Amino acid sequence: MSWNLKDKKAVVTGSSKGIGKAIAAELLSLGAEVLLTARNENELKSTQTEFASQGFRVHALPGNVSDEGHRTSIATWVEQHWERLDVLVNNAGINIRKPSATYSASEYAQVMDTNLFAPFELSRLLFVPLQKSGRGAVINIASVAGSFDAQTGAPYGMSKAGMLQMTRSLAREWADAGIRVNSVSPWFTETPLTRDLLSQPEKRSVIEKRTPAGRVAKDKEVAAAVAFLALDEASFITGQNLSVDGGATAGML
Repeated sequence: MSWNLKDKKAVVTGSSKGIGKAIAAELLSLGAEVLLTARNENELKSTQTEFASQGFRVHALPGNVSDEGHRTSIATWVEQHWERLDVLVNNAGINIRKPSATYSASEYAQVMDTNLFAPFELSRLLFVPLQKSGRGAVINIASVAGSFDAQTGAPYGMSKAGMLQMTRSLAREWADAGIRVNSVSPWFTETPLTRDLLSQPEKRSVIEKRTPAGRVAKDKEVAAAVAFLALDEASFITGQNLSVDGGATAGML
């Protein structure tokens, strides 16, 4: 198969579980060497061990991507070990589900810092190694909530809408540097973070009825979309957002 990521170097943030782990698994299965990052050190090391036992080339660097020091450590690691970077997946994100009027300033800042500020800063820090690739690809994990009110909380939707605009802006700005920038917007997906919500029959039923496919997504379905955008075969695709939503956004949510 020509469709592979053999010898590509990739960083995936928030990759100890859920969608991030599925993305890392997909990139590894296609031949990439991957640096995993996540806040929970124990979960991250467990994920690294799991992948390494399968013969994959995988590394781990624990830390919170919203911390400047951790972002710097990622850039330093890439410079020292790889020199170039072929794929950056900005996946790490959080949500605090509560009415907007009850948010504290620190909670609002936490959501925006993690979901929007951190991906922008990490992308800028890794611009040079991405440029050295000659075929660099940045994939931002946004959300359907960035385009529609998905009733997931205003700050979360605001942060993902900002990520979509960041994707468009950087795609045009960095095209001359040989760097493509795209985003993937999942709808409700089976992950540890959505387990509590989706375990409530009434709420799950509403979500499934709003989805033409009649179900929620599997994390590997989101990962497949990310892997496609990382491939050299997607070399003429940049500045785009790919919704993985079972048809939910094809009509009015």
